[in-house]
Amino acid sequence: MPRKPKKGKITGKIRIIPLGGLGEIGKNMTVVEYDNDMVVIDCGLGFPEDDMPGIDLVIQDITYLEANKDRLRGVLLTHGHEDHIGAVPYLLRTINVPIYGTPLTLGIIRNKLEEHVLPWTPKLNVVNAGDTVKLGSISAEFIHVNHSIADACAIALHTPLGVLLHTGDFKLDTSPIDGEMMDIMRLGELGREGVLMLMCESTNAERPGYTPSEKKVGASLESIFASHPKKRIIIATFSSNVHRVQQIIDTSAHHGRKVAITGRSMLNIVSAATELGYMTIPSGVLVDINEIKRYKPGELTIITTGSQGEPMSALYRMAFSDHMQVSLDSNDLVVLSASAIPGNEKLVGRIINELSKNAVEVLHDAVVEVHVSGHACQEEIKLMMALTKPRYLMPIHGESRHLCANRDLAHYMGIDSKNIFISEIGKILEIDADGARWNGTVPAGKILVDGYGVGDVGNIVLRDRRHLAQDGLIVVVATVDTDERMLLSGPDIVSRGFVYVREAEELMEEAKNIAYDAITDILYDSDPVDRVQLKRRVKDELTKFLYSKTKRKPMILPVIMNI
Repeated sequence: MPRKPKKGKITGKIRIIPLGGLGEIGKNMTVVEYDNDMVVIDCGLGFPEDDMPGIDLVIQDITYLEANKDRLRGVLLTHGHEDHIGAVPYLLRTINVPIYGTPLTLGIIRNKLEEHVLPWTPKLNVVNAGDTVKLGSISAEFIHVNHSIADACAIALHTPLGVLLHTGDFKLDTSPIDGEMMDIMRLGELGREGVLMLMCESTNAERPGYTPSEKKVGASLESIFASHPKKRIIIATFSSNVHRVQQIIDTSAHHGRKVAITGRSMLNIVSAATELGYMTIPSGVLVDINEIKRYKPGELTIITTGSQGEPMSALYRMAFSDHMQVSLDSNDLVVLSASAIPGNEKLVGRIINELSKNAVEVLHDAVVEVHVSGHACQEEIKLMMALTKPRYLMPIHGESRHLCANRDLAHYMGIDSKNIFISEIGKILEIDADGARWNGTVPAGKILVDGYGVGDVGNIVLRDRRHLAQDGLIVVVATVDTDERMLLSGPDIVSRGFVYVREAEELMEEAKNIAYDAITDILYDSDPVDRVQLKRRVKDELTKFLYSKTKRKPMILPVIMNI
């Protein structure tokens, strides 16, 4: 076991504060402090849930970072997936902090930053696996791991109190596409030297065994291409899975096919990966999507985004006959080379159903092995614990059930229950020479991004959107003269998303009469006439009437103009 720091020798404290990625999928961000120095590991985004209509992205509440930006020494990125880097442009809007990441990770970020206007030039610092960066009293060491994107790293934070190891997303792939296995030798060395705390990812902690190698997908692709020589093959996968895209291109070239790429994120990442040398495209294989009509179906492969059924993605537009260059029919085979992220199952199912209706053959991971996870299963997590021998463990990256499954694995590996800390976003874990304990909270939560607006959509706006989506809107328009106590025009009633007016004329006429009575009662009986009371009366009376008739509660918006 690691050597315990001697009491009295070191008086500093480590504080570990997750700001995202716990109790949820995505939005990963962890703050680590030692005395006056602070670093952040990852800065990812999350995707909206079903009860967030109109929301594009979800990012962290960084109030705590903004209040302490003079102590923030750097942001350390484990790899280039959106749930780990997607919020970097939003962080850089208010905090000019150095960003550290491997070449592909920063290459993807550079493309993202072109879409944002920042008040300063970002400080992007390229590091490679094996490098160590000095950040005040904390040193950050980048350690190579395998994942479903190239250039992924675990990060060891060396502090005066000991080493904190953050695994990032990882798996043990003994036959990786790029030929470099996870650096278990260095992880073992750290374990022998002493790891104070292991922050270990939990995404697949419920799954027994090992995660299969990416090469398994290559064998499946070979079989698919060989058995469908006359069909055009459209493969949807995560744009960031550079190794998967490379295998698709290599298999296509082996079978004499040209390759076209569609989808903005796919084009961006393939461009960055090729430029940085992480992908090699054989000469003459790549063709422009606008030229695909020149080739017979069996001569072409199309690589696309949309494996999660996203409504604006290229595959979605193909399925619903809305893609400018690609129309699908029985001559096409669609391969979904990804598993559905929790919550996206219905979106993926909708695409599969639409394709099937149009006689398009579809293969997905429930039918054939066209996807493997990039996350560690139970045996790999146990191996990480055995290699590093941590005194303390904090499960990270996952919903509550994933974190608890990781805790159970730690129990199995002999880590004492009192040394395992399942945290929550905003909760502070403090470690010093006397041990580890909870010590308060910092502001944390979700900031919603809608178009260019960041944080301007809150709970009240979301509540109104849900109300509109569920029950519709009634607008009551009237003009009054409060001095003369006269109703000059109206009330007129406009319905949107409540009932179709032409088929509910009697109901609308009754509603108009209810509104008329409510307005005239206030005009004649109140002294003086209160416009706020006038609107409230119209709203209350119409709400009661419409609910009694329809058992629905539309949003009622009185527009009362006073002349």
